[in-house]
Amino acid sequence: MVGVRLSISLQRGRTRLAFTGALTGLLLSASVPAAFPAPDPDTPRRGTAYMGMGVLAHDGGDSDPDALSPVTRASQTEGVDVSSHQGEVDWSTLWGSGVKWAYTKATEGTSYRNPYFTGQYNGPYTTGLIRGSYHFATPDTSGGAAQADYFAAHGGGWSKDAKTLPGALDMEWNPYGDSCYGKSASAMVGWIRDFLNRYKERTGRDAVIYTATNWWQQCTGDYGGFAANNPLWIARYASSAGPLPSGWSSYTMWQYTATGKTVGDHDRFNGAQDQLRSFATG
Repeated sequence: MVGVRLSISLQRGRTRLAFTGALTGLLLSASVPAAFPAPDPDTPRRGTAYMGMGVLAHDGGDSDPDALSPVTRASQTEGVDVSSHQGEVDWSTLWGSGVKWAYTKATEGTSYRNPYFTGQYNGPYTTGLIRGSYHFATPDTSGGAAQADYFAAHGGGWSKDAKTLPGALDMEWNPYGDSCYGKSASAMVGWIRDFLNRYKERTGRDAVIYTATNWWQQCTGDYGGFAANNPLWIARYASSAGPLPSGWSSYTMWQYTATGKTVGDHDRFNGAQDQLRSFATG
């Protein structure tokens, strides 16, 4: 009898050990998180986009800032655009080099605000430059009206003081994914319209549209319906602005290089300084 009880006890012990081991294995496997793909190291972090980022990546090229013809230099007014990438900007040096206007990135989507915005927006104003702000659009994250509200509430306003330019909407290749933000041409046009209409409601001014002809053709189907009211800021790093998107017969501003002095991104306003001031007042 003693032998039988010993055998039964050993069998029960082995059963308990087996059950405990199986349970431990289940608990361990449940506590180990599932493996997810590592983030693409080539995809930038949200909020880091800046005006012209997609132009460099997709249109390529760049122009010698000193190669503009004397006629262009005489008839147009030099400007720059900045974002958090420039940090603290030497506005006095820019003014001394002939720069008379500047745009600063204010917002992106509905969650990013440029941490350098205050200095980069007030700096040109106090130095004597005419200043404005721009919004980097991310149509895949929220609606156009919502992003216009966010922009207007965080630096995208306008005042009729002859020193503040209307806000600009930056429409270019998506640095975080699909070039057209996953939208069809008609859906993209609708998104842009929602932004522009809301911005006009909030500020009383029609926003400037910044874009590259190739992106506009690819992602809006070369829609020409905004040209009647919204000034064009064309992006092309070459010796000329090249063909313009449908509807616009001329540009108001042209981003012509990413390798300018002091600040890389340099632009031309298509007119003299007094015309720039008139444009600012609306």
